Amino acid sequence: MLKTIEGIYQDGQIRFTEPPQCVGDRTQVLVTFLDPDKINSAKLRQLLEQLETIKGIQQGFEELNAGQTRPIEDFVQEMQQKYDISG
Repeated sequence: MLKTIEGIYQDGQIRFTEPPQCVGDRTQVLVTFLDPDKINSAKLRQLLEQLETIKGIQQGFEELNAGQTRPIEDFVQEMQQKYDISG
C-alpha cells in the first residue's frame, strides 16, 4: 500500500508533517527530493492524487483477492431500496 506524507529534510533528518502509520518497527519507504526552483505545485498535487488513486485500486484488488466482495446484483438491489428507486 502507498501512503504519501509530506516532510522537510533538514540537518540530515527528515521530519514528517504527520506521523506515519507503520506496521511493526520497520517500514520500507521511498524518498523523493524536490527541487524548490522547479516545483510546480499543481503538477505535484496531480501526482499525489494519482498515487492516492493507485492506492485505492490496490486496496480494491486486495479486497477482491480476500473474498470481501459481493455480487453487483446485491449492490444494485440495496441502492434501489435505500434510495427508493424502482428497478
